[in-house]
Amino acid sequence: MRVAAVCGGVGGAKLADGLLHVLPAQTLGLIVNTGDDFEHLGLHISPDVDTVLYTLSGLANPATGWGRRDESWSFMAALQALGGETWFRLGDADLAMHVQRTRRLAAGEPLSAITADSARRLGIAAQLLPMTDGRLRTRVRTDAGWVDFQDYFVRQQCRPTLHEIRFDGAAMCEPAPGVAELLRGEALEAIVICPSNPYLSVDPVLAVPGLRQLLRAAGVPVVAVSPLIAGAAVKGPTAKIMAELGKASSALEVARHYRGLIDGFVLDERDAAQAAEIAADAGVAVRLCDTLMQCDDDRQRVARASLQLAAELRNDSAAALRARRSRPT
Repeated sequence: MRVAAVCGGVGGAKLADGLLHVLPAQTLGLIVNTGDDFEHLGLHISPDVDTVLYTLSGLANPATGWGRRDESWSFMAALQALGGETWFRLGDADLAMHVQRTRRLAAGEPLSAITADSARRLGIAAQLLPMTDGRLRTRVRTDAGWVDFQDYFVRQQCRPTLHEIRFDGAAMCEPAPGVAELLRGEALEAIVICPSNPYLSVDPVLAVPGLRQLLRAAGVPVVAVSPLIAGAAVKGPTAKIMAELGKASSALEVARHYRGLIDGFVLDERDAAQAAEIAADAGVAVRLCDTLMQCDDDRQRVARASLQLAAELRNDSAAALRARRSRPT
């Protein structure tokens, strides 16, 4: 048995951790968003990859969900004293990850190989796959024009109104080694789309040429977990962005966004009133669950609900699953 999960951001990393603890670790494959990657202070930063690495290895800062626990900040203090840019904070221990990644990339190693080696060294048995080794960068258009995602997300703290999102370089990319093999594997039993921001964390993955097609062609159930609870995101700007893009901030709108791609949808129990409409409108099976993940038990509860829904959907034939996803969206 193998399970593949698509993830990005803190919510995605939390569910990935839940899956890791309810499955044999070697059966889990994670496809991680790299649209957030950027160059800062001469270093290649991979925020979502690092969040997954730190979360699955038990090193993540429990207060923020990103960065490392028990971090120190001598580097940032010294940089500030020298007049350097400090809007994107790099802790002393975290800095080692970025320096090592940048050095290895400059030596010609692909991001996928570096990520796999980092996971192994941190004791992670699951397979970690960046979505691509290519240079795909998420950019957003605000009232001030087009800016890099991290500039909008961290430096400007999502304050400007967002009008449009694009994924620069996507056409030149291809899935990283191992991604297609994971999604086509005979042992694959389910694909889970984690409760990550659909527009900023999942859409960049789907923008990699061929990756959306691989998901739609998979002969196993594809289940998405809603990133919203009662119309609000637990963390991050999902609800704000949906409103600014002219979309209702609702789980129904998220399910519609994934229509033609998923077979099942895990809905927070506080949004139970939307279940029947989601099932009818998006044409998917719906499972209710408390999706708020505040502790390890919560993460495992959501992971089990996702896998149980996928197990129920496996009663459908591979042909029936593909036919459902081939309907017009």
